Formats: sequence, C-alpha cells, structure tokens
Amino acid sequence: MPKKQYLCLQFLCPEPLSEILIAELADMGYDSFWEQEDGFEAYIEASDFKEDDLQEVISRYAALGEINYHTAQVEEKNWNVEWESNFEPITVEDQCLVRADFHHIAKDYPYEIVINPKMSFGTGHHATTYLMLSWQLELDQQDIKVMDAGCGTGILAIMARLRGAKEIVAFDNNEWAVDNSRENFELNHCPDIRMYQGTVEKIPKEDQYDIILANINRNVLLEELPLYADRLRKDGVLLLSGFYNYDAPLIETKAADSGLIVKGQKEKNDWVALKLTF
Repeated sequence: MPKKQYLCLQFLCPEPLSEILIAELADMGYDSFWEQEDGFEAYIEASDFKEDDLQEVISRYAALGEINYHTAQVEEKNWNVEWESNFEPITVEDQCLVRADFHHIAKDYPYEIVINPKMSFGTGHHATTYLMLSWQLELDQQDIKVMDAGCGTGILAIMARLRGAKEIVAFDNNEWAVDNSRENFELNHCPDIRMYQGTVEKIPKEDQYDIILANINRNVLLEELPLYADRLRKDGVLLLSGFYNYDAPLIETKAADSGLIVKGQKEKNDWVALKLTF
C-alpha cells in the first residue's frame, strides 16, 4: 500500500502567534505540529490542503505580526517516533517532574506528571506553562475547587489534583485537546476531573471556584476576564498567563474593571504569569 503524501508547512511568525495558528490549523485538519524557535511546522495530507482557507486564517491574524510560510511535500511519517525524539523531560523549581510515559527517571520528585501531548500544548517546556506550575507549587490547593480554562494537555488540572484539590473542572474549545486531556488524566490516575469541550461561558455563575487557571493568550484573556471574575470566590485566586511582559499592564487594567488586583508576577523569557485577587 503506497504511503500517503503530506505537505509540511514551515511557518515563520512571532511566538505569541504560534499557539493561535496551531489551534486554528488543528481545526482545519492539520494533524502534527513541531514548535521551533522562530515558528513551527504543520503537517496535512496533500489532498486536504486548501490554500484559500489557509490564507483566510493568516489574514485574520496579520495585524498581530508578520506570518510567512513555505511548503514541502513529504511521505507519511511515524509521528509518534518523531515526537518521542523531540520531547525531553523537564523539572519545575526542582519540585515537579514533567515527563512522557516512555521516560524513565531515577530521581524522585515531590510531584510527577506524565504528559503525552500529541497535538495539544502544555508540557512545561513553554515558559507560560512552567510559570503556571511554579505558581501552583506556592498555592494551598488542599480540598478546594479549581477551574482550568483552556486546559490544552490538562497539565494544570493534574497539578491541582496532586496538590490536593477536591473538585476540578477543565475545558478547552478544541476537540483534540479534550481527548488528549482525558488520556492524560487517566495516565495520572485522576479520571474524575470533570472535562468538557467549550469555554467558560458553559460554567454557571453560581458555580464558584477557589482558584481559576487560565493559560491561553492575550486576546482571549481580555475577552474572558469578566467571566472568570464572575466565577471566582471573593477570597479566591486567578492565575493568568499566555502573554508577554509588555502586555501585563493591559491585562491588569482589564482585570481592575472587574475588581481584581495583581498580587504577584512571575516572568520567564519575557513571558508573564500573574496572580490576581479581589
């Protein structure tokens, strides 16, 4: 049986645009992604490639930065082998190990999370995920309610369970992220985390949370901040990331409109994670 023909699209774009574009392309049928320093690679079966649809997505985000790409035809690959060869385990604050199920690490850590990310994002390698995990290591999460908005791989929800949270809801608007999160919840022995596809709008306002985690991107955060505030207990904590340090004042101003104030800020490679309370 002949191998399928794929197109490899090499995108060059600012880092904040990478995750936005990857989410859009995943909905269009692209089925493997490799992040790089100056952009990312995306793969799609040659017969499914529609340049007009791609150009429409690019034009939608052109105002956020320059986006360039070029294509090359490749034969079908063993994507799992490709992914395994590029995914290394990491540690967060020397307290939490994040690894794939094929990694075998001799050293013991207080917390260990097994993540097989597939097409979802949130392995700890990206600065924003690292920063969110770092904040979680500092917060008391014993016997509380936690929301993980735009959960990706589900890594933050898993950390909340490891830190003692008793009730956790996680959601993402991409089907592949929902499926991946559920698999990772099983891998980490926490299948009771409530998971659904959608946005924070599906959470009733009266369903209040002690901690809300939102590692998404600047535009989504600015739009959804009031919705998070409506669902956060008055003594609760909102952790936000997915934006650069020069966008932090904009996020802070928007948060203030809902009565939230910044109580702490962490930075890594110019990315920021904010801790906010009422």
